[in-house]
Amino acid sequence: MAETISPMDIDGHDLTYPARSDKGKSVVVGNHPGGGKAIPWVEKYRPQSLDDVAAHRDIVDTIDRLTTENRLPHLLLYGPPGTGKTSTILAVARKLYGAQYHNMILELNASDDRGIDVVRQQIQDFASTQSLSFGVKSSVKLILLDEADAMTKDAQFALRRVIEKYTKSTRFALICNHVNKIIPALQSRCTRFRFAPLDAVHVTERLKHVIKAEGLDVQDSGLAALVRLSNGDMRKALNILQSTHMASQQITEEAVYLCTGNPLPKDIEQISYWLLNEQFADSFKRVYEIKTRKGLALVDIVREVTMFVFKIKMTPAVRVQLMNDLADIEYRLSFGCNDKLQLGSVIASFTRARSALVAAAQ
Repeated sequence: MAETISPMDIDGHDLTYPARSDKGKSVVVGNHPGGGKAIPWVEKYRPQSLDDVAAHRDIVDTIDRLTTENRLPHLLLYGPPGTGKTSTILAVARKLYGAQYHNMILELNASDDRGIDVVRQQIQDFASTQSLSFGVKSSVKLILLDEADAMTKDAQFALRRVIEKYTKSTRFALICNHVNKIIPALQSRCTRFRFAPLDAVHVTERLKHVIKAEGLDVQDSGLAALVRLSNGDMRKALNILQSTHMASQQITEEAVYLCTGNPLPKDIEQISYWLLNEQFADSFKRVYEIKTRKGLALVDIVREVTMFVFKIKMTPAVRVQLMNDLADIEYRLSFGCNDKLQLGSVIASFTRARSALVAAAQ
């Protein structure tokens, strides 16, 4: 309940100044005119209901039915980032509790302290108390533990008993990227749903909705580039779209790749041609020149060239060896090894593969 401040409480102060809030208390800030432009599109276009969730209709429909029938179990949602896990749970909370959902859920993520003390105190206190919120349809509260795979093992073990003890009044929703980091005892207490990377069709549909709402000028090649670079991550796709829009009025394929720093497909084709046809010294000189001129990272070149290798006709033995060499180079680059030496290793791998292909053809 908001505190009212009488003139006697602030004796000697001008009433036009805002009252200072106590330390540790949250302050509710109203909507500022024109503030909508500053909102990241990831939050601005976050699904508000289960019907708005872009993909995974089978999972969403199952959760929707369980919610409607008031039979919601403890949930464990796992999968790669940007696939709709948190949005789905927040949509469930809105459906269960309506406008009062903030009073009925406790949301903790990796930025909060979630050690064993938090499980024993904050989570247990919230789960054990009875919430009385007017206008709320469901009396069962919801505790949302986002990025639960970052919780310590001790905290997860302490959470087991809390889940069992307060099942009558509370439901737990655990969200994580790596399910193998959740202890088996917690997994067995939850209904598990895997959120796979989004299909290109669903990413395209959602991007078209945002493009129409924002009135953007996006070419078909630019939209295809956004979908390709997102790799099924809706959050990444929207962030790239917003960043490219800030840098360029017209969103083309080249603008998207320049904004993200990824090598253009035509550059990868050119580099692959040099690797497969030029002599070692010429190939090294040309690849190093384009890498320096366009500011490309060698690890991105290696990853894109690896995908290009699958399109080239070569014997299985040569392809296997080449893929193994490129995987080793990518692994070494992740440890910060010298770029020039690793570029030489890439060219040496292709030179060896080319020699093997010539020998096999004779």
